[in-house]
Amino acid sequence: MTSSRRRRTRAGTRDAHRAARRARGAALVAGAFALVALTGCGADAPTFPTDPDGTLERVRGGELRAGLSPHEPWTALGPDGSPDGVEVALVEDFADSLGADVTWTTGGEEALVADLEEGRLDVVVGGFTASTPWTSKAAVTVAYTTVTDEHGKPEGHVVLAPMGENAFLVALERHLLDQEVTAP
Repeated sequence: MTSSRRRRTRAGTRDAHRAARRARGAALVAGAFALVALTGCGADAPTFPTDPDGTLERVRGGELRAGLSPHEPWTALGPDGSPDGVEVALVEDFADSLGADVTWTTGGEEALVADLEEGRLDVVVGGFTASTPWTSKAAVTVAYTTVTDEHGKPEGHVVLAPMGENAFLVALERHLLDQEVTAP
């Protein structure tokens, strides 16, 4: 092999190595950008769980709109028409934990669940159990207490919340699980 040919081969090899290094560098830069985009390292990155309608942030320091369907002893209306019962106390304690005031709406289950679906209410209480028929229209919290029904079977009591408002639901469930509720 002639010396000029060796120089061209070495130069070609050097160029090939440079091109490979550039390609690896470009791939590393692209990978870094993809990693940043996928992990959401920016200041505006969403946190999880989220509330598409911003329920938790709206309620915090503001107003918690609660629906009450009378179902003694869990929920009731006092002689003066004011909300009363175990679940009323739970909702009011939750609102206090968020620095919110509670506005109560009373009614039948169907109307209150419709208001919950339409975003006019944030929670609904009414002695609901985990086997409530409203699971297709409302999010159901974890059971905050369990009682034995008339057939001797354990029944978990729950609160209804808006579907998809997961940050709100998690905050509500954490609050409920921190409470020691004894069945009335």
